[in-house]
Amino acid sequence: MRVSREEAARNRERIVEAAARRFRERGFEGIGVADVMKEAGLTHGGFYGHFGSKEDLMAEACTLAITQSRQLWAKRAQAAGGGAVEALGRLYLTTRHRDDPGRGCVLAALGADAARQGPGVRQALTAGLRGVFDFLAGLMHSRSAEARRRKAITTYASWVGAMVLARGVDDDALSREILDAVAQEARAG
Repeated sequence: MRVSREEAARNRERIVEAAARRFRERGFEGIGVADVMKEAGLTHGGFYGHFGSKEDLMAEACTLAITQSRQLWAKRAQAAGGGAVEALGRLYLTTRHRDDPGRGCVLAALGADAARQGPGVRQALTAGLRGVFDFLAGLMHSRSAEARRRKAITTYASWVGAMVLARGVDDDALSREILDAVAQEARAG
């Protein structure tokens, strides 16, 4: 039974959304194509009608996750006005974000894994990271574009690093301390 182009597009969207969430939760190797398809409510056999490989899906899932995060950030930044970077830090450096990697930052969830992936995934993350840096640099208060970009890179790198560490430890108090310390440093800076 053939499906319309619109239905095929909706199916593809469901697959990518399911993959974006599950890859962030379990890692690229922690979930297979069959599980993603089941999560999307589709059969495993239909996968190759949408994607050439799992890596193609991984790249598209990363792009979607970054796009969703940037949309959320844009709304939060607009609402915060002049304190946009601080508001984004408060959004990012939370136990809620720590405890829900499936809806959180793709770099904090999969960044280390990306180094071992093929060019499609790495290109998707590289493009997304450049966009994040450009977005944050536009919110920074420095005289030169170079200083704003440098500040954006160091800010985001500290947030991602804090989230990776906070998720990695088995001590909730230490995890919170890591998030709080980076949040306080960001406010002071």
